[in-house]
Amino acid sequence: MTHATEFAPGITVRGITAPLALKDYKLIAFDMDSTLISIECVDEIAAAVGRKAEVAAITEAAMQGVITDYKESLRQRVALLRGVTAAQLEAVYTERLRFNPGAEALVAAARQAGLTTLLVSGGFTFFSDRVKAHLGIDYARANMLEIDNGVLTGRMVDQSWGDICDGAEKRRTLLELASLMGIAPHQAIAVGDGANDLPMMGAVGLSVAYHAKPTVRAQAKVAIHEGGLDRLLEVLR
Repeated sequence: MTHATEFAPGITVRGITAPLALKDYKLIAFDMDSTLISIECVDEIAAAVGRKAEVAAITEAAMQGVITDYKESLRQRVALLRGVTAAQLEAVYTERLRFNPGAEALVAAARQAGLTTLLVSGGFTFFSDRVKAHLGIDYARANMLEIDNGVLTGRMVDQSWGDICDGAEKRRTLLELASLMGIAPHQAIAVGDGANDLPMMGAVGLSVAYHAKPTVRAQAKVAIHEGGLDRLLEVLR
């Protein structure tokens, strides 16, 4: 593992010579929860049924990489959301969901430089669809909560591509899109914060850890410890 060096206050780099050129890349993929947005949606939904501490503990263990079966950890958490209403989901979106600083600026700069944008999330389509629309992101993949008569059942719905978007699915989605675009993986950037982002971060030319867990920070080529997502534009000019 190459040693990390300070590129600017609050930004470290390893294994690259910065600054790099943003236009040399063709695709940028983002995690959603705690990366593009400031919350872990599953934890905030759990708060609606008084189970936030229980769910947040599982989320933290999964993001740190302590729980290695992400799919099972997500199923456990979603089961605890049973009984949450669509109105309560709406309230999480309007009252709790905030974009991380610099999210809009970074996505806009990437689009302006001609990059295709992708959101891949272990979170939920209820939020990712809106985040995608708000930021003008091209493609998104996330998990679909099952809602019956306006109430969460505690299960997720299988989608055409599979059951749960975990780390392996994030990587597969990114590589599939790169293949469809006719680009090599080294022309892609992946931005994330948790252990389930490591598979996609390991597959691309430039991996970016944003206020990330130590295991993720230790493996990323760029780590942003202070400030907003748009600080990546100091490294990618």
